[in-house]
Amino acid sequence: MSNLPSVAGQTILQVIPELSAGGAERTVIEMAEAITEAGGRALVASEGGRLVDDLISAGGQHLTMDLASKNPVAIFRNAVRLSDIMKQEDVQLIHARSRAPGWSAWRAAQATETAFVTTYHGAYSGTSAPKKAYNSVMAKGDFVIANSRWIGDHVREVHDVPDDRVVIIPRGVDFNRFDPDSVSPDRISDLRQSWSLVNSDDRLILLLPARLTEWKGQMLALEALTLLSPDELDRLILVMAGDAQGRAGYVDRLQTFIADHSLIKSTRIAGHCTDMPAAFAASDIVMNPSMRPEAFGRTAAEAAAMMRPVIAADHGGARETVIDGQTGVRFAPGEAQSLAAAIRSLISIGPDARQSMGRTGLSHVRTHFSKRGLQAATLSVYSSLIAQGIARRA
Repeated sequence: MSNLPSVAGQTILQVIPELSAGGAERTVIEMAEAITEAGGRALVASEGGRLVDDLISAGGQHLTMDLASKNPVAIFRNAVRLSDIMKQEDVQLIHARSRAPGWSAWRAAQATETAFVTTYHGAYSGTSAPKKAYNSVMAKGDFVIANSRWIGDHVREVHDVPDDRVVIIPRGVDFNRFDPDSVSPDRISDLRQSWSLVNSDDRLILLLPARLTEWKGQMLALEALTLLSPDELDRLILVMAGDAQGRAGYVDRLQTFIADHSLIKSTRIAGHCTDMPAAFAASDIVMNPSMRPEAFGRTAAEAAAMMRPVIAADHGGARETVIDGQTGVRFAPGEAQSLAAAIRSLISIGPDARQSMGRTGLSHVRTHFSKRGLQAATLSVYSSLIAQGIARRA
């Protein structure tokens, strides 16, 4: 029998732009799994993507809609369609995880007097009045879920949301999937081959797992490599594993920088990786050099679960997932010299000290950042709102 809070007989709808890759998308699937296990019915509306099959395997049902569009007409039409769906499917609660679909979901919740929950997945950029107004929908939930203490503080400060409507629920790691003992040598070998690394290559692997976009810090990582000595550079290889998602211009810039600075032998642009547990197991050090604060930093927590030390920019949720000097190293955000020093420090301490950091990291995430904890806490929010019959505040 499940030990999760019950939502038996309830239909819960999550909305997100697409189900391609990313922490928010993975959390949608984890909650669909939990809703189903807890006796409820899990609907997800999005444009679709590579994770739809995972959603269905988790017990969810997918509804295809143009929810990524920021066009006001599309947002209005989506609100009408969501309202119709909510009436037809007897939806008791709608949970929005992004701004454009959030506006549609909020309007639909108003029209149907349905409980409305938001998860504030990131500190959205923009300080102009129109931008703040656009972002504000993520603070309109009957409960606003913040995926780190840092995001909780941000929501209260920027949107003046009272404490009793902000719920801190960190993202969780699936410890069945991210288990150091469950990754076979063959999976590691296959992944190394996909990265064009022969088994005899004994260089340290620095893994940067993130979609290829400016703010994730791939260019900063390359700049840091140029600040290492030739001997230090010879001892490592940087693997950038992530989907470009159509950003061909940025990939071209990365490739040009690599060629111009003679980094071809020391780098790999590996593309999207479907076996992240094996990717972490194949690496020696994991990097999260984001240029702007991560709301949580899921890859840092997952890497720690695989007993790998993490280098992370010293801002945002990384301050909660990475304990400086114990589970990894934090560096000054956006500063290549500081990142180079962090890389140098983890190279120099040797394998035993890195393994010790990995063990400490595993203990830290197991204590604070479990998938089961996320599922239980979120279901508690759902069941509370449903039981009280709370409609969205005017």
